[in-house]
Amino acid sequence: MDQNNIFQVERLIRFADCDPAGIVYYPNYFNMFQSLVEDWFNQALGIDYADYIGRRQLGLPSVKVECEFLRPCRFGDTLALALQIDRIGRTSFGYIATGRVGTEEHLRGRGVIVTTSLTTLRPIPIPEDLMKRLQVYRESIDSVAASR
Repeated sequence: MDQNNIFQVERLIRFADCDPAGIVYYPNYFNMFQSLVEDWFNQALGIDYADYIGRRQLGLPSVKVECEFLRPCRFGDTLALALQIDRIGRTSFGYIATGRVGTEEHLRGRGVIVTTSLTTLRPIPIPEDLMKRLQVYRESIDSVAASR
């Protein structure tokens, strides 16, 4: 996490991420967003993502993901992906994701994740342990923003 309490990971752009022109093939950014969410669960929220889905049988499907591509990322670039929560609802939460190479913003996106039962495949209220961590995480971001 950086000084703004926004979760961030760096990712090397690999040959497999790119099209024949050597730039990231745009659908691969959605895989990167999913990896960012999983890393955020494991590292920032302290919730084992695989355990959440596997043992607890709770799903976290993305029901909306959008992205604006501002500049291409190329093979060999290091992409800094950042995530912050922008909304918490009863059964879902929204996030904002950004991607920078050096100081230049290359992409920005948004996503909505719904908590579901993997038994019924229906939305369920956000489980209490996750809700508490989301709220604490959101409050830490809000307090940093208010102090600026």
